[in-house]
Amino acid sequence: MQVLGFAGYSGSGKTTLLEKVVARLTAAGVRVAVIKHTHHDADFDTPGRDSWRHRQAGAAQVMLVTPARRMLIETVPDANDMALDEHVRRLAPCDLVLVEGFKNEAIDKLEVVDSTAGRPRLAPADPRVRAVVTDLPTAIGDALPVFHRDDVEGVVAFITERYLP
Repeated sequence: MQVLGFAGYSGSGKTTLLEKVVARLTAAGVRVAVIKHTHHDADFDTPGRDSWRHRQAGAAQVMLVTPARRMLIETVPDANDMALDEHVRRLAPCDLVLVEGFKNEAIDKLEVVDSTAGRPRLAPADPRVRAVVTDLPTAIGDALPVFHRDDVEGVVAFITERYLP
């Protein structure tokens, strides 16, 4: 499975861009999985519901199965610092794994930049950045391919040419 990251600081537009890219790729028949990293403690279960009660009772894993979906809730050690490849191994086979976050992982990535945020660029220090997606392409002066954040078709073409068979 090919793995490509979407990296940038919070509020840069990663999720919005990724949502559009996933929609275009899947419409073209590409089987895509997404792994999103967050520094926040998110709970995917509702207190009082059966699956929540099972976790509270001590189950290390609870799988909720419906006619259309399956969700696995897994309790992990307090410091969930498993490497990205460990998470990728748990996915079903697919054509492409798109990763949001994990900006320090040694994977190819697209850097998503919001010029108004005033945050430092990742590309100068990270040789794995393969392209930049930004709201102000003329402000990016490096040799990497640069896309406007509204140029979803261009981003998808870049991904398709380099990361899909």
